[in-house]
Amino acid sequence: MDRGTSEDESSAAPAVTLDLFSKSYRDMTRAALGFAENTLTEYMDLTKKLGSVKRPDEKEEKSKIFKDPAWQNNPAFSAAKDSYLQLRKTAEKAIEEADLDPAARRKAELSVKVYFDAVAPTNFFFTNPAAIRKAFETGGLSVVAGLRNFIDDVLNNKGMPRQVDASPFEVGVNLACTPSKVIFRNELIELLQYLPQTETVYSHPLLTSPPWINKYYIMDLAPDRSFIEWAVKHGHSTFAISYRNPTKEMASFGMTEYLERGFLKALDVVSEVTGSAVVDVASLCLGGTLTTAAAAYLTSKGQGNKIGNITLLNTMVDFSDPGSLGAFTDEESVEDLEKSMLDKGYLDKDSMSRTFDFLRPADMIFNYIGPNWLMGEKPPAFDVLVWNSDSTRMPAKMHSEYLRSCYIENRLAKGKMELAKTVLNVKDVTSPCYILSAQNDHIVPWKSAYKTNHLTSGETRYVMSNGGHIAGVVNPPSAKAWYLVGDESLRDPDQWMGGAQKINGSWWQDWMEWTSTRSGEQVSPPTLGSKKHPAICDGPGEYVKED
Repeated sequence: MDRGTSEDESSAAPAVTLDLFSKSYRDMTRAALGFAENTLTEYMDLTKKLGSVKRPDEKEEKSKIFKDPAWQNNPAFSAAKDSYLQLRKTAEKAIEEADLDPAARRKAELSVKVYFDAVAPTNFFFTNPAAIRKAFETGGLSVVAGLRNFIDDVLNNKGMPRQVDASPFEVGVNLACTPSKVIFRNELIELLQYLPQTETVYSHPLLTSPPWINKYYIMDLAPDRSFIEWAVKHGHSTFAISYRNPTKEMASFGMTEYLERGFLKALDVVSEVTGSAVVDVASLCLGGTLTTAAAAYLTSKGQGNKIGNITLLNTMVDFSDPGSLGAFTDEESVEDLEKSMLDKGYLDKDSMSRTFDFLRPADMIFNYIGPNWLMGEKPPAFDVLVWNSDSTRMPAKMHSEYLRSCYIENRLAKGKMELAKTVLNVKDVTSPCYILSAQNDHIVPWKSAYKTNHLTSGETRYVMSNGGHIAGVVNPPSAKAWYLVGDESLRDPDQWMGGAQKINGSWWQDWMEWTSTRSGEQVSPPTLGSKKHPAICDGPGEYVKED
């Protein structure tokens, strides 16, 4: 992925301990420095020892880090590239053939990926042809600028290369700027009501339920790139939950508090303000997991009809195959994490963001070393990356409960999760569900999202978008957008994929068509707030701006 298109940042997934990498990164750094001193000679020596390094396949040859023509045309750089790729393939094959349990395999695979991404020849000046070329072209000024960037990142960014230039962006100005008012606030959430932009709206209001691992505005990113803006402009009376960035005083907040004081409270306020007994919900990632739990909770109380249709965007309900994050969610890792949260009462936001970065180290860390540190360039100014860097803390109790109940024990899918003294059975949920996955999602594997089709009892529509965990959601209509549809009744996701049809366009358009027949009649827009819940301030509110 090019620097300007790194949209699949790990947003909204559980942060876990970085012990594995914090301990090994020092070793990787030492290895990388030694590697840089003599790289070309070592590569050439290795080539001689091997006699003939096997040529990488065509896909490896076209790897994004080897796009510079010198990697093919210059014998020394070509040998360095071929040796690196062959060594990496050998290490990956060794892991593949090793007799490891699934948890150990995930950790080993991730460790190998991080190590080889760290020691890639493009990360060092004398084995980066683009950096050498630019140094000659600028008379060495690029080297000086790169050194300046490096020192600044060591002093001010904890030694990590900056991913984004956030200076052109401001929350409430060109991010999270669809017109709205805050109509409710408690110790956990603010509730935003968006101003209508159509003469009539659907009678079912739409509540958006975001993850609280990052700020809510990934669903209202920027003009023409906002899912919420799209919904408002297409006649949905839209509301959004904005979670508070928790402090030590909120250490005791668990999943029950997020259910009762967060989602369910927002649902009640939306119903009161609009006068609608039925509220549709559009949710993302962890917000979708909570939405599904809430639907099961309400159903158990005989109130399942409070929720109309449900949209689950890149959401896991069945955590039996958690993908890359499974490397960090075994019993030992979670115990270490719980110990680290004891004093502060929360998981620090930097720990979370670094964990996400190390899940995709090539894209989220080492992608920036060459341009920033070796060539002296500024990082890109990109809205998704600004949001990605605007991370939050996690209350200790909530985070522990979430990891244990979902990732370790998979209670929600098994009908064994208990919240607010109620055992939740998602099979009892009858709301129609629109289920979206993303082709390249490394946080919520598409096959895991697909399982939700057969967990609830209502009708479902399953759609796969192009992109990754975030780019698959921030997916407005464009010439490059496409999505897949197929037969959701199939239990085998591979069978679904085998018969899937590719549609040119955005899933936003498909979602709009699907919801248009399931969101009630056309009515006049509701008033802004109510006597009981008057407008408090302009959106995006105060909680989203808390650091």
